[in-house]
Parts: sequence; structure tokens; C-alpha cells
Amino acid sequence: MAAPPSSSPSASYCVEPATSPIFGGSLKTGKIEQPHLRFLPVLRKNQGFALKASMGSPGFTQQLDKSKLETLSKAEDRCDIFDSLKDRFLNFKSKYMENVEQFENLAKAQSPKFMVIACADSRVCPSNILGFQPGEAFVIRNVANLVPTFERGPSEVNAALEFAVNTLKVENILVIGHSCCGGIRALMSMEDDANSSSFIHNWVIVGKNAKKKTETAASTLSFDDKCTHCEKESINHTLLNLLTYPWIEEKVANGELSVHGGYYDFIKCSFEKWTLDYRGTKLEEDGRIAAIDKVLWC
Repeated sequence: MAAPPSSSPSASYCVEPATSPIFGGSLKTGKIEQPHLRFLPVLRKNQGFALKASMGSPGFTQQLDKSKLETLSKAEDRCDIFDSLKDRFLNFKSKYMENVEQFENLAKAQSPKFMVIACADSRVCPSNILGFQPGEAFVIRNVANLVPTFERGPSEVNAALEFAVNTLKVENILVIGHSCCGGIRALMSMEDDANSSSFIHNWVIVGKNAKKKTETAASTLSFDDKCTHCEKESINHTLLNLLTYPWIEEKVANGELSVHGGYYDFIKCSFEKWTLDYRGTKLEEDGRIAAIDKVLWC
């Protein structure tokens, strides 16, 4: 048998073991293969497709042009979005340059008086609603503005609590709920004994006691009204959960830290605020807070 040519740069050959399955078949020992030759029909077929595509009907060409235009349009939309963000940033920068000393001080350290726990809902921005400026509030946002109990274990929420209360030494914790909350609606829609792999289910179940109290107190109301009731009940439930953290309860009891609830109704554009009265609050699992300094801003 003649030796395979080795001088040609395009020549390719290999010696395969008897049981080696290549492309679905087995090769005999010592058989010389030229794998690139097996792809020629496929390449020819693909070349034929490319030729047909280039010689396609006017309708096909128009479809390609339309697809390109849609792609360009989407790219332009994305550019427009970030152009808007760029303009907002440059507007912020102009304010930054007017208050350089303030921002230089903030770069060195922060000492906010408030920790705010708010919903992640895009319609509920604490800085926009209450006018918090950089350095004034340490903010954490999650679905339905919930706080798990201390016993439930580590989470990003209680990590933020620990840092804000023990390191930053905030003087106020403000929990802000709001109208039309999707997280509360999910909580109220759940079956009590349902097992679910849903991340949302496993998070909003933190508010199950608020749901139970709502079902008892608002049993005759419509589902939408029950959700509204639970939105406020859940805030108080979260305030109780905050007191399960020993270092929070100690500071509240000593008057070093105040805990507040807030409810933003973005339909009426009103804001309710109240403060937990530690002395009058029952700390049992089914306890109810006593509130003072209730106000309505409208």
C-alpha cells in the first residue's frame, strides 16, 4: 500500500483503533481516512443554500431588509435609554460639582440617621418620595418590604440590619409599605399548606402571620380590600420581627433606636407614618404593636 502524501497542506489522514466510533461508525485498524472528504457533500449543500439565498426572491430580500431595520431600531431604542441615563448622570454631576466638599466627606465615611426598608417595586423609590439625599438613609429594598425573624437565619436583609444598627448606628428604622403591592397579593393568593419551589413563595411566606390576621379581621372584605388591609398589617408584622433581633430590641428598649412604619398610597399620593411604642407592644408571635405619633401626609 502506498504511503499517504504528506507534502500537500490540504491532505489529512489518521490511523484509528478498531473500535473507535467516529461519526457513528467503526474503523478498522490501520485504515487511512481523509475526514475532510466526508464533509464535501455537506459543504456543497451549504454553498448551494448560500447561493439560493443570494438569488432569493424580492420578497425574501425585503424580509431580510425588514429584519435589519428592526434590529437597528432595537439598538437605537437601547441607545436612547442609555442616552437618557447619561443625561441624568450629567445633571447629577453638575450638582455634585456644586457640592464637592459634601461628596468628598461622604467618600470618607457615612453616618445616616435612617435605615429604610422598602419594597423593590419600581413605583416606590424612598429617595424620590421622601427626598432622601446622599448620605441620609441606608436603604435596603426587597419584595414586599419584609424582614424575616432572627431565628430564620442569615439573609441579605438581616446582614444589612446588622451593619446599619451595629456599625453605622442609625437612630431610626423606617419600614415603608405601599398600595397595590404585588408581593402582598402573592402572599394573600397562596394556599397555607402549599409546598412550592418558587423563590417568591418562599420569600413572602415570611409575612404569613400578617395574612392570618388579615383573614380574621377582614374576612368579609373583597380580595382587593383584603390585600390593602394586609399591606398595612404586614408593616406592623415586620416591626415585630425587627424586635426578635436582640441588638435591635435592646437599643429600642434603651431609647437609642426608634422603629417606624410608613405606608405610601401612590393612587391618592398620601403617606401614613407611625412609630412603634415599645412599652405598649406585645412581643408574642401573634402580638400586636402599639403605635404612637400617627400622622397622615396628604
